[in-house]
Amino acid sequence: MKKIFVPADFSPNSKRAIRFAVHWATRQNAELVFIHVLNVLIMTRWSESTAARYRAGELEACRTRFRKFIDGLYKSMNITPGLYSAVVIQGYDPAKAILEYCKKEKTFGCICISTNGAGGVRKLFGTNTSELISKSSIPVLAIPKNYRPKPVRSILYATDFRNYKDELDKVLPFAASFQANVDIVHFAWPGEITFDAQTIRKLTDDYQFGLNVHVEHSSATVSLTENLQKIIEKKKPSVVVMFTNQDRNLMQRIFASSKAQELSFALKAPLLVFTKTKTTAKTKKHELA
Repeated sequence: MKKIFVPADFSPNSKRAIRFAVHWATRQNAELVFIHVLNVLIMTRWSESTAARYRAGELEACRTRFRKFIDGLYKSMNITPGLYSAVVIQGYDPAKAILEYCKKEKTFGCICISTNGAGGVRKLFGTNTSELISKSSIPVLAIPKNYRPKPVRSILYATDFRNYKDELDKVLPFAASFQANVDIVHFAWPGEITFDAQTIRKLTDDYQFGLNVHVEHSSATVSLTENLQKIIEKKKPSVVVMFTNQDRNLMQRIFASSKAQELSFALKAPLLVFTKTKTTAKTKKHELA
């Protein structure tokens, strides 16, 4: 992990992402970059020089407040701050501003954001979080609205078995940073080719903290959202991991479901979303070589 990027406002819900990121960074000795997007309103009658002075003053005041906010959270967690920076930038659209900032900074390993922070929650994840998931090339870790900090002991990795080796190269280091066991879950649809136990067990050989593979047989009458929710309720993972090629895929099949908004995905655990590479997206389905 290079740097963990944490968008935040001053809301109670954004504190959840900050706390998770702080614990995570402490375990990995990673650098944290907290960012707040400030919308500075300028009066149309002001001159350019007046507007510039006002903008600079507002940004500086917000930086001071933001730094105190972050330091206060460290103090409340009884954790000595490690390497971190508190950045305030101006922007009207938080998600757009965050994506543009990430394009300039090439060292971020993950974006950690609350599902009800940095602009408020709407529908499933909230406007900003869902926008980041759908467009960010950097992995996004979404911390749910009512999440309570707890040790990360188990990872549930939902997969369609497309180029699983490349995906596990990303999932397992994340899980290993917490010394967490991994449950790989695949939902097999009627008529789909399944895999023999010996082939699947090959996945478990090298991971020292425990790894299991579950192939769940799905009914065509039950949505993927419901199937996934059932396994989440059963396994109660600390973190759920998925991959998306930001096109029609496992993630969109879930979120396009009519049940998705009704359930709001019922997220009780953080959701880590990786972007599939083009190579991954083109790999033949169910390649288990």
